Amino acid sequence: MSETGAESRPLARQLPDPTTASNVRYNPTLAELRELAADDETTTEFGSPSYVSEYRSRSSDRTRNTVDHEFDDDDHDLIGDAVDIADNREMLCVDRLMGRHAEATYCCRLFVPVEHARIALAWANLFEPTDGREPDLYTVQDPDYDRTAIRILPDENVTIVLGSDYTGEAKKSFLRLFMYRIKEQGGLGLHAGSKRVRVRDADGDLRTVGQVFMGLSATGKSTLTSHGCWLEGDEDAAMLQDDVCGILPDGSVPGSEGEGLFIKTIGLDENEQPELYEAATNEAAILENVAVDDDGTVHFDEDRYTANSRAIVQREHLESAAEDIDLARMDQVFFITRNPLMPPVAKLTDEQAAVAFMLGESIETSAGDPSRAGESIRVVGTNPFIMGSEGEEGNIFRDLIDELDAECYVINTGYLGAKSADVGVEESVTILTETARETIEWTEDDRTGLTIPETVPGLEIEDYYVPDHVEDYDEAVADLRADRRTYLEQFDELREEIKDAVY
Repeated sequence: MSETGAESRPLARQLPDPTTASNVRYNPTLAELRELAADDETTTEFGSPSYVSEYRSRSSDRTRNTVDHEFDDDDHDLIGDAVDIADNREMLCVDRLMGRHAEATYCCRLFVPVEHARIALAWANLFEPTDGREPDLYTVQDPDYDRTAIRILPDENVTIVLGSDYTGEAKKSFLRLFMYRIKEQGGLGLHAGSKRVRVRDADGDLRTVGQVFMGLSATGKSTLTSHGCWLEGDEDAAMLQDDVCGILPDGSVPGSEGEGLFIKTIGLDENEQPELYEAATNEAAILENVAVDDDGTVHFDEDRYTANSRAIVQREHLESAAEDIDLARMDQVFFITRNPLMPPVAKLTDEQAAVAFMLGESIETSAGDPSRAGESIRVVGTNPFIMGSEGEEGNIFRDLIDELDAECYVINTGYLGAKSADVGVEESVTILTETARETIEWTEDDRTGLTIPETVPGLEIEDYYVPDHVEDYDEAVADLRADRRTYLEQFDELREEIKDAVY
């Protein structure tokens, strides 16, 4: 490529101009996209389209970026092939806006072959229509390529996705760069949900609290972020974002997706998650890899194709979704874990919060590596899309929460011990609501070494004292701390005072 001069122009300028290229259909309507994808559709009993993809999770082991990897001739050949595909195949080109914040709004351009219109349809339902501005970020996705490779060039604002037809690759190709751009501004991109809660405190005064939830896919992030907290009257809870947002130095939390949510549907229950269920059964939803019979009958409780079944649902069909997507200020941060040695909730110091950020403890899910689903894992920032130094991200996070005076907590949405006590949605939502109200009485517990609740209104919190549910707890937690410290030692850039705060 270098001999022909093909790389002398910026990569984005090598892609076809969709307004003039004869092989590109530019910005078709959603109805047109659905019609183009008709051969792949099974229409559900709700009237919504359902599709089954060959790839059903992200190909993280085949993903490389120019920040953390040195690209070789093979990488550049892949990029050249993607440009050739965009130039020569019959393509769809869809532009959408990601974000609304003055400092974090980007026009995104997706190229995908016409034969894979369902990817464009699903992706276009997540983001808002463009206002005509020039694109900032570009992705070329060709599922028919003979090998699977995802290559990100942040300085070029381009991602290529080859050999995968998973919608999540298109979605994350832009969200990954959204987070990177916010970090360049002195903030931090977060794989997190955001929520605005308005409650009355112990004195009866109405207060507004900005909550942020950090967790891996399928740990309850969407459930907790979208939950209305059973609030009534002048109290309310509004979901702003459920997947990716950021923190800017001024404390504001810009959102990314303005139209839809890409929710996990396996086990979606009408009684426990009524809002998400109602949105997923609306005719405007798009189902991906959900068990749907030929007659349209939907089985959310069946992993016929994968446990990572998904639905793109519209924000307007979620009662708890706010009209806006940006949080004015971050007041409380919750790290969602499913570590059985952790209490239902613990209040963290700034340094402990940075430890929680670095540990990113959870369980592997089918959204990440299906072959390891259920295993205990650690992902810095619960964010598998970080580009650049992970240790430096921990330092940035600690500085931001200190400057913003944000309160941080770790919340366990799984089991205690050997599944002897289940921390369900009702318990977790009660904890979140009372934390916002500031009605929880906290105590420093010597045995756990954590600040945990002594009382929680509406919850018998003493029944969830984790040492009572773990055999040989003291030995188990000592081993856990030692393992955590060893894990943190690999991050050379991470400050020692953070490493020393292991809990």
